[in-house]
Amino acid sequence: MDSTDSSRAFVKDVKRLVVKVGTAVVTRSDGRLALGRLGALLEQLKELNSQGFEIILVSSGAVGVGRQRLRYRKLVNSSLADLQKPQNELDGKACAAVGQSSLMALYDTLFSQLDVTSSQLLVTDSDFRDEDFRKQLYDTVQSLLDLRVIPIFNENDAVSTRKAPYEDSSGIFWDNDSLAGLLALELKADLLVLLSDVEGLYSGPPSEPNSKLIHTYIRAKHQAEITFGDKSRVGRGGMTAKVNAAYCAACAGIPVVITSIIKVLEGKRVGTLFHRDAHLWVKQVGAREMAVAARESSRRLQALQSQDRRKILLDVADALEANESLIKVENEADVAAAQEAGYAKSLISSLAKSIRILADMEEPIGQILKRTELADGLILEKTSCPLGVLLIVFESRPDALVQIASLAIRSGNGLLLKGGKEAMRSNAILHKVITSAIPDTVGEKLIGLVTSREEIPDLLKLDDVIDLVIPRGSNKLVSQIKESTKIPVLGHADGICHVYVDKSANLDVAKNIVIDAKIDYPAACNAMETLLVHKDLACNGALNELVVELQHEDCYSQSRSKVFTVGGDKGCNWPRNSTLWQVQIAHTDCIVAEDQKVAETFLCQVDSAAVFHNASTRFCDGARFGLGAEVGISTSRIHARGPVGVEGLLTTRWILRGNGHVVDGDQGVVYTHKNLALQS
Repeated sequence: MDSTDSSRAFVKDVKRLVVKVGTAVVTRSDGRLALGRLGALLEQLKELNSQGFEIILVSSGAVGVGRQRLRYRKLVNSSLADLQKPQNELDGKACAAVGQSSLMALYDTLFSQLDVTSSQLLVTDSDFRDEDFRKQLYDTVQSLLDLRVIPIFNENDAVSTRKAPYEDSSGIFWDNDSLAGLLALELKADLLVLLSDVEGLYSGPPSEPNSKLIHTYIRAKHQAEITFGDKSRVGRGGMTAKVNAAYCAACAGIPVVITSIIKVLEGKRVGTLFHRDAHLWVKQVGAREMAVAARESSRRLQALQSQDRRKILLDVADALEANESLIKVENEADVAAAQEAGYAKSLISSLAKSIRILADMEEPIGQILKRTELADGLILEKTSCPLGVLLIVFESRPDALVQIASLAIRSGNGLLLKGGKEAMRSNAILHKVITSAIPDTVGEKLIGLVTSREEIPDLLKLDDVIDLVIPRGSNKLVSQIKESTKIPVLGHADGICHVYVDKSANLDVAKNIVIDAKIDYPAACNAMETLLVHKDLACNGALNELVVELQHEDCYSQSRSKVFTVGGDKGCNWPRNSTLWQVQIAHTDCIVAEDQKVAETFLCQVDSAAVFHNASTRFCDGARFGLGAEVGISTSRIHARGPVGVEGLLTTRWILRGNGHVVDGDQGVVYTHKNLALQS
């Protein structure tokens, strides 16, 4: 059963419904009553009432109507001198008192024209704390409904104990959306309809062209994907308040629809449905479906012209800059939550700039790497091509998502991403912004965002669809993934960043490099984890100087300096993301030395993905290497090693062009095997 069939099923059982009308529906943009819109709505309610439905109306708008009337009265009673003075904001409670009578007078007039009787019930938050009030309320409403009278509820803002109707959100209910949800529960409604000035809940602000209407709300799927715009132009709630009220009511067993019309009772698929069983109606996109969709989209991406792929990257960069404030809000929420949970802060670099650098690089797809004439008229070409579908699992650092996504687009690969929970909101908004810039000719499913850790085991089984797994994170994460899949894994499973200070080193240079390697960004994978020193430095006091410098930078070592003897102690593997370090005597992948012979021996014989001489390990980075970005740093020997940019996400294919050539036992073929000049 899909969501359409399900909505029709629950509509058949509806008899009593609560309809909430917001201020944006009742009034126009200038604050005046929207008589035409309100009249059309009441005609729909009258029709439902005549069909035997029990209608309970919750209406906002009193404060807005009262404010408009009081502003007019104040203008009429003001002198020219008064109007030139600064105008104070009108008291909200006074506006509510004036506006409520006007609003009800309008409802009474319009309903009377339709031969429908209405009644007014004003309530406050404190009323619902009284059990006797709640029972009497139910009995009174039941009597009214038996008489085919439509009760019209509103919060009595004029005498509410809240300090300000638009600001105080405490209590049993805090706006008319939550009041409607509360009344639906108290009055045992079968359906709650929250009317809005838009068609329903969208994935983003409805005015944005890439925003899509969500027909059935599933919290696990949509909570992290939705981007709310500004609150209502009037009133106190907006779509955020409607979603909160709808979700609470749905969890209590009352179906809810957010819509601009009431045609949902005709079984039509309008608006956004909230239902506690909605997750059972909508078929979830499984791991295989997501991977297959990414592959299909990647093939469409590869079929584009080079300039079209470049334009996608430029559009992504523009979209990131256009949504900078929104991204910042989501990222700050993650950072605040992470700090409370003890996570280290994550940084976001100049993302748009790095994407534009990628866009301006030479086209990587379809490059002819080698041309060979096998025989007369038989030409063989070795060309570059995408790997296929990548699965990237990464922890923290939401900027990693942007780097990886841009590299996937540039290299023509499909992509599945699973980020850490500590950056969930940042990842969701970045994914949304990036995919919104991907044209329909390719499809936004080119880049899929995996939101549940439970999906990872299923993805790791898809060795027939996913071509490469790249884990970015802790040693534990990398090791677990390597042990759990047949898919090739590009990653590292051990901390490898060491700085070795030779006895010939310039100590000032050594101090600067060591401090930079550890302090510049301790959370990075290219930060120093182990400092190694020549035994002579441990004897002549130079080691102590280095230790003092590090301690001065708030770094500290678990080991005491007294253990640093020739041969050293067996060191521990220290985690990144902290300023903790260790000292031991062994070999490394970075040497600080003035003796060129020693340095060259070190560079040639140390078996690391990257080996440096008199340079900080922090230079081991795709952007600093001029790759534009990186998906990670590989210590594998097969396929790619070191910072992996676009080139590491490509493989090769052979293209042979002939003219009816056949092997026929090699009897009629004269092989020339002549190297030819490369052609673009």
